[in-house]
Amino acid sequence: MRVGEPIDARIPWVRAIHDLDEARSLPTSGPRMREYRRLGRMLGDALREGPRVAAVRTLDLTTLLYPTTFAFNRAVPLPWPYVQMFHRCLLVQVDVEGERKNILWNPTDYHASKATPFFADLLDALPSRELGEKLLSTQYGQVDEQLGRFGLSAEDIDLVAFDHFHTQDLRPILGSAIPEPDGRPWTARFPNALLLAPKQEWDDWNDLHPLQRAWFVADGKRGVPEDRVVLFDADLTLGEGALQLRTPGHTTGNQTLFLHGERGVFGCSENGCSADNWSPYESRIPGLRRQARRYDVEVILNSNTPELAAEQYNSMILERSVVDRSEEDPAFVQMFPSSEVTPSAFAPGVRPTMLFHERDSGTVRVPAKKAAQASEGPSEAVAAAE
Repeated sequence: MRVGEPIDARIPWVRAIHDLDEARSLPTSGPRMREYRRLGRMLGDALREGPRVAAVRTLDLTTLLYPTTFAFNRAVPLPWPYVQMFHRCLLVQVDVEGERKNILWNPTDYHASKATPFFADLLDALPSRELGEKLLSTQYGQVDEQLGRFGLSAEDIDLVAFDHFHTQDLRPILGSAIPEPDGRPWTARFPNALLLAPKQEWDDWNDLHPLQRAWFVADGKRGVPEDRVVLFDADLTLGEGALQLRTPGHTTGNQTLFLHGERGVFGCSENGCSADNWSPYESRIPGLRRQARRYDVEVILNSNTPELAAEQYNSMILERSVVDRSEEDPAFVQMFPSSEVTPSAFAPGVRPTMLFHERDSGTVRVPAKKAAQASEGPSEAVAAAE
């Protein structure tokens, strides 16, 4: 692996990697896809030959409705307009020179996300918005509330990152210098964390393309302190057993987290909404196998933003190439959707062929000063840190 310099002096353990640089510079999509496939396999081998990531825990956040036509790129012939998805955050611990660092991947504030135009319009169309929220979504607790199960607190988080900024409002996460409309201040939920933000998408947020507007909270980064944001334009290593690779297409700055865990190398993104998106020939979801054969494609896109479809397709090929096969069903690759389609009464018959649910691995460790208090507090056993 071609590891370069740190991207920010405050996080010297987060470094750029350059294995895909030449492939990304190729001018046409076909050769770029072939290089992504070849180099993705090499990056996956390098990841699985190295140490495992220290620990991973899956935090259930919320369910949501999502158009069936987008989830499976119009392949499903059934009449149900929406599928249900389960949105999750990953707590990742990496060891860096004898010190454990805490990373949150997709720590979405699901209350603030309701301001996303698509979801706001969906709720406003119902006779009662309050009743609609109860019927259409189930919440499982904000991320900071769940950290206590592992002996951690919001103050222990070092980094936060998102696979993309659709539906995100960063003001509850990082705070904002501009108060809410009613005058209340925005207080940072994770006061010591830095945000890893792809520069391209960060800049795009300032002037959204019409094909993206329905999915962004327009003011979602307004007033967020710039010194808390680390802008980058690179593939990254996040410490032992963890990579964050650029996978543009779904958005311009889309990125995928790859981790070497106890069940091998897996990835997490929303380029697809189920295991079936990355393995359509093995799918039992109506229409996916037929569409893959008809158009001779290897993946089915999550296609709510179609302007970069070829890039998204190539990114999904890269993802397939990096990760291992699933132990539960080797016909499928270990691409864990950050928002995973789940069986529901909203879409009878649209049932993913396999469900991931979680990708937990390793033992969560807490700071030494907290270890003495953790023996009876959290429901999950924790080990004392260094």
